Amino acid sequence: MCPNCRAFITITDRVCPYCGVQLGPRAIDMRASQVAASLLPRANLTSIIVLIINCAFFLAEVIVNSQLTHRSLFNSFSDINTSVVVLLGGKYTPYIFFRGQWWRLMTAGVLHAGFVHLAMNSYALFILVTEVEQFYGTSRLVVAYAFSSFTGFLLSLYWSPGSVSLGASAAAFGLIGIMLAMSIRRRSDPLVQMVRAQYTQWVIFSLVMSFLPGVDLAAHVGGFAGGFAVGLIAGLPGVPNSPREVLWKVLAAVAICGALYALAQDYLSFRTIMRQV
Repeated sequence: MCPNCRAFITITDRVCPYCGVQLGPRAIDMRASQVAASLLPRANLTSIIVLIINCAFFLAEVIVNSQLTHRSLFNSFSDINTSVVVLLGGKYTPYIFFRGQWWRLMTAGVLHAGFVHLAMNSYALFILVTEVEQFYGTSRLVVAYAFSSFTGFLLSLYWSPGSVSLGASAAAFGLIGIMLAMSIRRRSDPLVQMVRAQYTQWVIFSLVMSFLPGVDLAAHVGGFAGGFAVGLIAGLPGVPNSPREVLWKVLAAVAICGALYALAQDYLSFRTIMRQV
């Protein structure tokens, strides 16, 4: 029921179709406490899909790593060889610049260096994907996730061209960015103030962790900037099926098609190299 006009609405409506009042996508309201929220992430279908995709690609990494390096599957779980990362689509500057494989800026986001790397990113994404989707809707989530992954590895490409980079943390920082962008557009909303306080803590802690050895700070900063930009441009969802909302659905479809194209190119590149081995 709409809290403003008392009309009956569905649980998926983010704007009342009768009076046009913004309805709260209240991921925060469902929390028992801030402490519980930080330890017990809420998952929805989209977050589960993201987890399945990342796990599937990690299993492919483990299998290929075991076959090419002649290590056991157990040992491959803890550490993926750099050459395998490059083979499977990690950010690798020579291939991007000299072979035109710009799709690596997308495929790098589904690869991980080991099980611990995968587990940390998956835990963060379980929280972030669910909350961003409840506030912004699926279309904006998809655009922010894909765009921030791209901008993260794009900045890494120019900031640290000598490194091989990978991981979903660029996209995770993008989702933090889009949540903080909401506090710019809706500063007076008490719920938004809560979100800003929580996600400011997130970004400070995450940036501090980004200075650890082996962590790609550039990818994190670039991902955050990409997500923040999407949040500033997109804003929260408006009236369903309005031209603005249709546009974001189209952009989400474009983002998905771009990701599928990158994965297809990644597969073709992998097959070509394996035939030459």
